[in-house]
This record gives sequence, structure tokens and C-alpha cells, in this order.
Amino acid sequence: MSQTVFITGTSTGLGKLTALHFAKQGWQVAATMRTPEKGTELTAYPNIKIFRLDVTNLEQVQQATEQAIAAFGKINVVVNNAGMGTFGPLELAAEAAIDHQFAVNVRGPINVIRAFLPHFRAHKGGMFINISSYMGVTTATPVASLYNMSKFALEGLTEGLYYELKALNIELRLIEQGGSTGNNFKQSVVWNTNPAITDYNPLVNKVKAMMANPDPAWLDDPQAIADEIYAVATGKNRQFRTLVGNTGKGLMNMRRTLPIEEYLEKMAANFE
Repeated sequence: MSQTVFITGTSTGLGKLTALHFAKQGWQVAATMRTPEKGTELTAYPNIKIFRLDVTNLEQVQQATEQAIAAFGKINVVVNNAGMGTFGPLELAAEAAIDHQFAVNVRGPINVIRAFLPHFRAHKGGMFINISSYMGVTTATPVASLYNMSKFALEGLTEGLYYELKALNIELRLIEQGGSTGNNFKQSVVWNTNPAITDYNPLVNKVKAMMANPDPAWLDDPQAIADEIYAVATGKNRQFRTLVGNTGKGLMNMRRTLPIEEYLEKMAANFE
């Protein structure tokens, strides 16, 4: 019997690639996005159905959940992939930007998880795969405090839910990715700005320059990330946390071996 995966944020980037990868492996795919009209490539696959979903909209979350269950009968795996990044100094952030960062990257997965829990309980099992970042487990980065916060929060949420849902045979997994070639991260970044405050400009300009022209060694093949998501979904990878990519693994090794003060100073030196 075919397995079914429900994936958020599939219009571009990793979400789209992951939806296609599962479909090519014979899975049924409930691909969600805020603007279904963007899913023309996905609709070429008969085992992919597209549903409208903004993860911050509780009514849409409930509707998309019910529609996907009605279309496929049973959902085996939910991949919380939808996300965005608010960058720039915290002092410059508008109140709405702070709230939106939390709403998309933390409350969004919470909304989807809560919507699917009755379905998973009824079927006595299921799996949530939450797409995090190495910035939520290995290191925070300059002028990304809100994004870092959201991913650290997602890590804590997922670990807490592991204990809460274990006895119900509902599994929790984390994929901690970094930058990848051809992903849509830069398109989903919003910058905090305030022309009246210039004290942060030197640091902001350095970070922007690094993001505009990243070292190719920092970037990973997005297919490798999709492969890991699939390996977790199929049980080939049983790890609770899967750190993908050389950048994240290198930073994790450094953080584990250095005292935190030395690690922070070493990281800060890259932006001086």
C-alpha cells in the first residue's frame, strides 16, 4: 500500500525538490503552498496533489489537513518545511517582523502538528519531520538573532514532543540543514532596516556580502538534503537529529571541542 507524505512550503527550493523526490519513489504526496498556482511542475505527477496552505492561518491549516486526509485516506509522514528568515539587528526589527518570524518558523509547525495529531492517534502512529538548521543547534550567527531564535525554539519543541508522543507511536525527527546550491533561502529573507541607525552598518554589510557571494565550500547539494529527509521517512535513517552538510558538521565539531567563550570569539572574528 502506498505511503503518503504531507509537505509544507513546496512552491520552490527544498520543499519542491523533496515533493518531487518522494513522488519519484512512488509515494503519494500532499504538497502544500500559499499559492497553488505556482505548483505547475508538481501537477505533472499523478501521485502529487496540491493544497493551499499558509501555516500561520489556522483555518487553512485545518482545511488543508482535512482535504489531504480525504484525498489520500491516510497520511504517514508530515514534513514541516515552510519557513523564512528575518535578518538584521534586533533593535531595527519592527514589531510585526518579530511576530511574523515566530509565526512562520515556530507557530507554523505547531499549527500543523496539532492539526495532524488526532489523525496520527487514530491510526496509532505517524511521523513528524521538522526542517531545522545548523543555526538552531551548532551556532547562532550575526544579525540573525530572530531566525536563530526560531530554529532553537523548533529544536526544543521537537525534543519535548519526542517524550510526549513516544508512547503513542508518533515519531519526531529533525533535519538540520545549511545553505545549499539552488535553494530559495535568499528569496525568503527579510531584512530589518532603519536608516536613522547606522551603528550596525559595518557588520550588516559584511554579512550581506557573505550571503551574496558565499564560499562554494559552504553550500551543499540540495538533493542530499532531500535524500536524508526520505531516508528518515522510510526508516533507513533512525537518528533523531540529522545534521546535513559540511558547514554544520564542521561547526558542530568545533563547538564540541572548544570552551564556549573561545568558540564565540573565534566565530566573531570572522565578522570583524
